[in-house]
Amino acid sequence: MDNLEDLKIVTEQWWKQGIEFVQQIPPSQLYTAIGVLLLATIWLLSIRLFRRTKSNTVLLSGLSGSGKTMLFYQLRDGSSHQGAVTSMEPNEGTFVLHNENTMKGKVKPVHLVDVPGHSRLRSKLEEYLPRAAAVVFVVDALEFLPNIRVASEYLYDILTNTSVVKNKIPVLLCCNKTDKVTAHTKEFIRKQMEKEIEKLRVSRSAISTADIANDFTLGIEGEVFSFSHCQNKVTVAEASGLTGETDQVQAFIREHVKP
Repeated sequence: MDNLEDLKIVTEQWWKQGIEFVQQIPPSQLYTAIGVLLLATIWLLSIRLFRRTKSNTVLLSGLSGSGKTMLFYQLRDGSSHQGAVTSMEPNEGTFVLHNENTMKGKVKPVHLVDVPGHSRLRSKLEEYLPRAAAVVFVVDALEFLPNIRVASEYLYDILTNTSVVKNKIPVLLCCNKTDKVTAHTKEFIRKQMEKEIEKLRVSRSAISTADIANDFTLGIEGEVFSFSHCQNKVTVAEASGLTGETDQVQAFIREHVKP
């Protein structure tokens, strides 16, 4: 009991000394210190909240037949099984990438969504874009030229989507099926799609059906379109869902969804 009373007395003395010290501080300095302390607290809480809520959703988009589903299974299982299945609903799952299963320590799972590529189902993409960390736009490098117009229109609409523009969501132009001898290179596909999107910029009177500010334009006015002009980062990579060559895709995913 004596020890408890002694502690109480010491605590009361410290409290009184603390009050006396604060009273000696000029009001202006005291208010400034309190303001700095509050701002620092808010800043730290904001950082913690941001880290907690940072999205781990990555979208696989592109035309039907581009190989999105096969890439999905390669990333999840390391196998192309069920890759030919065409779904009318998004194919999604939350998992650690296949090549990371043997990694030591905790690895953050990726929420991967394979969005149907059929034109009537592309509205599904709108549901996921607001919470996406990144988008992988898959192009069939083997049958690229017959589909270049439609693929470019789809990519154009993604690049001018409200969520993509405002959140600067990174996009990977993934040239799939490059294991085939007659497949086009990523450099060829990039240049051709830039040319096609340039035509779309000229021919469309409106930017897109997306709800974007009227003064927004894709690219730089007066210059020929280049992906480097986009407000979000657009990169190009090669892959093969059939053979499992997905290193560049996985590197892109992990750049934006940290392990």
